[in-house]
Amino acid sequence: MLPHKTLFPGVIELNFQAGEVLGCNVYLVHDQGEWTLIDIGYEETVDEFIELIRQLDFPLSKCKTLIATHADVDHIQGLAKAKQMLRTSVTSHPLAVEALQTGDKLTTFAEIKAQNIHLDMPPVEIEHQINDGDTIRIGNLELEVWHTPGHTDSQLAFRLGDVLFSGDNIYRDGCVGAIDAHHGSNINDFIKSLERIRDSDVVWLLPSHGPFFRKDEKMLNATIDRLRGYLKMADFGTLANEWPLMDQWENEVADGTLPDGVGTEKA
Repeated sequence: MLPHKTLFPGVIELNFQAGEVLGCNVYLVHDQGEWTLIDIGYEETVDEFIELIRQLDFPLSKCKTLIATHADVDHIQGLAKAKQMLRTSVTSHPLAVEALQTGDKLTTFAEIKAQNIHLDMPPVEIEHQINDGDTIRIGNLELEVWHTPGHTDSQLAFRLGDVLFSGDNIYRDGCVGAIDAHHGSNINDFIKSLERIRDSDVVWLLPSHGPFFRKDEKMLNATIDRLRGYLKMADFGTLANEWPLMDQWENEVADGTLPDGVGTEKA
């Protein structure tokens, strides 16, 4: 049996446990002989993760469910394989169900032709749907479900005491999960989700990518302010609420206004 590299009581992160980064963060939550995984990552690392779980002396038959934080390929491509190996169920937000059950390559970012990304996306049946305010019981532990849309419409976070498994909402460097209309991003929702995290009394954030960190209100405020700026930037296309520059342009066209040095020569 391998010694457990426990982060918090009942919480192990499998990349940290393995001593190498194999993909997105995969959290094993356990108590009283029961355990669950929050995300699973790519299909190619499933065997390695399950062997690691076996070496940690967790009975494979005691996996209560596999939880998908959201329907992005780097988090859930391995669900179908892991589900079959563990003979367990899969749990997600209702808005992730269709993409997961149909193996939708576009919504899950498994297929991005412009970047030459062509990944398999095995469909997987979803037995359990969860939403904000629900709880998932693992032994005597209770995961409180938070629906935190923004990165995707189905993004979930999970509270365990003063710890929040925070998904792709926020990383230690102040970055956030990719904002893209193709998989259900919404900047206004993202801001509300970040405000919820900021205003909560959670102490530790365990993200879906990168290192774990203590909640930093100043950093969260800076990130929220940055996202508010995106609402008025053409960079984010249809996800922006408005583009003030175009209002200025309309006024300048109507008034015949030109920059100094332009259009001053007489014919």
